[in-house]
Amino acid sequence: MPSLYAKTPEELVQLLSLEQKFRGAQIYSWLVKGVTDFDKMSNLGVKERERLKALYPSCISSKLVKTQKDKSATKLLIELEDGALIECVMLTDGQDRKTACLSTQVGCAMGCTFCKTGTMGLIRNLEDYEIVEQMIHLRTLAEDITHIVFMGMGEPLANFGSLMSSILFFHDPKGFDISHRKMTVSTCGLVPGIRKLTEVKVPVRLAVSLVSADNETRDRIMKVNKSYPLKDLKGALLGFQRVSDKRITLEYCMLKGVNTTRDSAAKLAKFTEGLFCVVNLIPWNPIPELGYQTPDDREIRAFCKNLDEFRVNYTIRLTKGRNVSAACGQLATESKKNRR
Repeated sequence: MPSLYAKTPEELVQLLSLEQKFRGAQIYSWLVKGVTDFDKMSNLGVKERERLKALYPSCISSKLVKTQKDKSATKLLIELEDGALIECVMLTDGQDRKTACLSTQVGCAMGCTFCKTGTMGLIRNLEDYEIVEQMIHLRTLAEDITHIVFMGMGEPLANFGSLMSSILFFHDPKGFDISHRKMTVSTCGLVPGIRKLTEVKVPVRLAVSLVSADNETRDRIMKVNKSYPLKDLKGALLGFQRVSDKRITLEYCMLKGVNTTRDSAAKLAKFTEGLFCVVNLIPWNPIPELGYQTPDDREIRAFCKNLDEFRVNYTIRLTKGRNVSAACGQLATESKKNRR
């Protein structure tokens, strides 16, 4: 059966043929709390619960298959209604702030050569309720998740409709009530999607996987650059910046001997000119079959020294979830169910 998630109270009234309209708000409230069985919705009458359960034996379409934990991350493997598998992650920082890292697609069509998800190819887009349900599963681990990053499997801006619908659901003051400023949409540089996000003027944060500010290098690493080269990408970011007061994050996955030279730093400095941004340096998380290497501390320090000289605003991301393959670029599902 389809899910009841990502529906407004008014939509629930119509979908469930509720005679009393206020019941839609009641059911909506239960769903946000993670209650997916009508038998447990105690403020509904017994006969109504029986009627609704006959329609929807469960309000949720997906199920948790596996949980893996390390010190700062918990990764969930989730099976969707059609048997496809996705992963999502809960990240915890030093201040015990909890962030949900959600997937928007089964697999990914972008084919970035440093990312394991890209080896799957695109299986399909997720429905809005399948994005929301990841949060429901994660909240069984911790109810105090305050931030969301759409940085899991897939390219969020390639599934724009479901992405925006889920953002609307998460932001609803009567539901999760998560501020737009606590939600971040990540992209590999899909320029039409960035422009579309600019047009809708929903004040979420934007993160862009840059990896290199040299077109030739970026062409080799990220095939999206062949369609939308750096000049087009920067133009889209400047457009986003004009309508948003949010600082843009440029994700820079450091690959040993590939994008950590002095020339790489100089070109990165040039790209950031005029942008209100921070460069987030991410040492590559090992994926043996992809053939890259993680730079050692000496190489990272040398690159940072060059960035300092060129006055680039940057931070270094502490690796989280690497021990359970939950770190940046490591998410992928290998079941035969995802190869149909």
